[in-house]
Amino acid sequence: MNADQPKKPRGSREQKLLDEAAALLPASARHVTASPQSAMIIREGRGSRLFDLSGNEYLDYLLGSGPMLVGHAHPVVLQAVAAALERGASFLLPTESAVELAREVVRSTPCAERVVFGNTGSDGVIFAIRLARAYRKRDKVLKFEGAYHGQGDALLMSNQWTAEPAAFPRPVANSIGLPIHTQEEVLIAPWNDIDRTAEIITRYSDELACVIAEPMQRTLPPRPGFLEQLRELTLRIDVPLIFDEVVTGYRLGYGSGQGYYGVTPDLCVLGKSLSAGHPLSVVAGRRDLMQFAEGGRRLTGDYVSLTGTYSGNPISCTAALAALELLREPDVYANLFKRGQRLMVGCRKAFEAVGIPVQILGEPPAFEPWFADHEIYDFRSAQKSDRALSFRFGQALLDRGIVKGHEKFFVSIVHTDEDIDYTIDAIQDAAHELAHA
Repeated sequence: MNADQPKKPRGSREQKLLDEAAALLPASARHVTASPQSAMIIREGRGSRLFDLSGNEYLDYLLGSGPMLVGHAHPVVLQAVAAALERGASFLLPTESAVELAREVVRSTPCAERVVFGNTGSDGVIFAIRLARAYRKRDKVLKFEGAYHGQGDALLMSNQWTAEPAAFPRPVANSIGLPIHTQEEVLIAPWNDIDRTAEIITRYSDELACVIAEPMQRTLPPRPGFLEQLRELTLRIDVPLIFDEVVTGYRLGYGSGQGYYGVTPDLCVLGKSLSAGHPLSVVAGRRDLMQFAEGGRRLTGDYVSLTGTYSGNPISCTAALAALELLREPDVYANLFKRGQRLMVGCRKAFEAVGIPVQILGEPPAFEPWFADHEIYDFRSAQKSDRALSFRFGQALLDRGIVKGHEKFFVSIVHTDEDIDYTIDAIQDAAHELAHA
């Protein structure tokens, strides 16, 4: 990238498509930018770069909200998918690629004894909770305040968009259009507070179907011992622990977040980084939980339906196998962590140099600058950070040819040392601008 190259003005074709997107796509016409003037239509992605329809090039840390861990249009993935397309796209029946992928997920994921495929993180979470409810014969789900677990009715509660939290364990709906009874199915606990969580779990143990958590909640890592004690609590009362690893799966290591933090759940949901941008999720877990999905159980009535027309389709499975092949290459995670760590340190130093309080939280492959002078460890402490400054920071980076989400920096295995150098320089320049605004 050339830092001195001026941004090309938005062309008429791109503007026309932006206008049409706003008119036709109410849910999809979202922008990661802080101002409508900076909205864009993407023409293509290559490696660590995005290109808009007007010909501008951007260094990408949004990565499609995480999935592009191996970068955009990786040649290994493209070659594998092109060959698979020639054999057909969807059969409903199993394919060799689906069996191979299931085998590799079981081999690499600590909790996995059997797997079920889905298409999105949302349906993966719904499937996992359904299995837990079948096992426990109970309905209530405990989740952590501020965690996002997809678009299922019962999980659109007390997530990161909650404006006014309620007293624990009462949930707050994050959307209208949800059945009222769904709020009765969910309990909310504070992330990283094991004493309060244990109190809620103990009080409702006879009603709990499961506990679900992101092993790293958004970019808030678990405090030492938190996941271990949560695991001990749930084991003691035989309540399945589900790890939502849609974000952390294969991103924090080849054993995912559970391998990275050394805590094995009963069930997990994998997605995003697994399949290089192709629609795929995986529910993996203990044999005695997964057995409820066996087709023969339809005849006996103790059957859990976990299916979808495109679930485990050969194109997505082939893409995933190619992505996992890339992630097994020597030193790939060592280099990913090294570059991510250098970016985290560079970001912290840039804001410290201009006197802006910041905490860089997360892990090197996925982290976030939080603008606050108090400790941030859960949703409520994060709420008190300067979100307006975070938005302005994102816009300042975009002005310098760097795309990131409102929250995280996602680092890919194809970001180079030169990319990191450029980004640190841009962050220093942006920090100086924000400090003197």
